[in-house]
Amino acid sequence: METQVVSLKKSSLNYGLILGGIIALITALLYALNLELLTKWWLGVIMFFIALGVGIVSVAKSKSLLGGFISFKEAFTSYFITIAVGLLINVFVVILIFVLIDPDAADFLQEKIIEISRSMMESFGAPEEEIIKAIADMENENSYSIGNQLQSYIFQLAFYSAFGLLVALIFKKNDPNLE
Repeated sequence: METQVVSLKKSSLNYGLILGGIIALITALLYALNLELLTKWWLGVIMFFIALGVGIVSVAKSKSLLGGFISFKEAFTSYFITIAVGLLINVFVVILIFVLIDPDAADFLQEKIIEISRSMMESFGAPEEEIIKAIADMENENSYSIGNQLQSYIFQLAFYSAFGLLVALIFKKNDPNLE
């Protein structure tokens, strides 16, 4: 049983490294090729489905390693380790690129995000006073600071964990020989 747990965690860690590599590669490529693409809403959707997909594959692999049976806890643990490692790798890459290597790129992205937010608020009919206040708040906030990246990491973990609970519930299959 102990060997299976170690095997499950090792497999989950490997999938986390794969996820981190994929997301980090996408981030680095977009940084190099077209920085403005990092402000597109659909990129977040794509990244979400990639992370969710790799998390699901990790749980399926863990279930296979455990002989086709997996508890809710084991399924969630497998998913969580994969997501936590993958997102953490991306946080390090974002900090490396936008804090250490090219802070001007972070400033450029911040300006683009402010422009997008302003136009979105205007299209929703927000009062000008609220728009001015929101823009001022955004201008005083560095989204790419180390603290904000770590805070974002925690929020993303919580968000993905909600989906992880559902994935674990779907994949859970108790061994009838142990009941």
